Amino acid sequence: MTWLHGILLFLATVIGMEGFAYAAHRWVMHGWGWFLHASHHTRREGNWELNDLYAAIFAVPSFLLIFGGLQLGWWPGFTWIGAGVAAYGAIYFGFHDIIVHQRIPTRYLPKSPYMKRIVQAHRLHHVVETREGNVSFGFLVAPKPERLKAELKRRGRQGVRAPDRDRTLAEK
Repeated sequence: MTWLHGILLFLATVIGMEGFAYAAHRWVMHGWGWFLHASHHTRREGNWELNDLYAAIFAVPSFLLIFGGLQLGWWPGFTWIGAGVAAYGAIYFGFHDIIVHQRIPTRYLPKSPYMKRIVQAHRLHHVVETREGNVSFGFLVAPKPERLKAELKRRGRQGVRAPDRDRTLAEK
């Protein structure tokens, strides 16, 4: 496999992972996998939540593809695909855990319209603390916040978290 083909396969995997992440988030995490993901829709105490196990679960195929492609004689494209999955995981970690949820404190403030849009869309996803009634399941592609707010309103704000008085006072 040429480097050019490998890089194209890597980039296609990174792009394709957004679709996979959307489907996994909507139908697995908010479906039968809610028992882990529910911890992510409630206030976290400490540094870890059950939802963090998804990072380990999704790292396994990436590791196997890279290892198989490099050490077990599998088709070399598997290495590039595994690397693409790992790169998407790194992008996800940077966006989701650092920028949106600030699990590692930074002074970053989104300035570009794109970054403002995806951060706000993800925050609107989190105003719903129940399994159903959520909006915006993607991570790097998101509808306009106005559309998401209208959809939440249309649904009668079902499952929308009540304002947290203690947190609101502490942030002031």
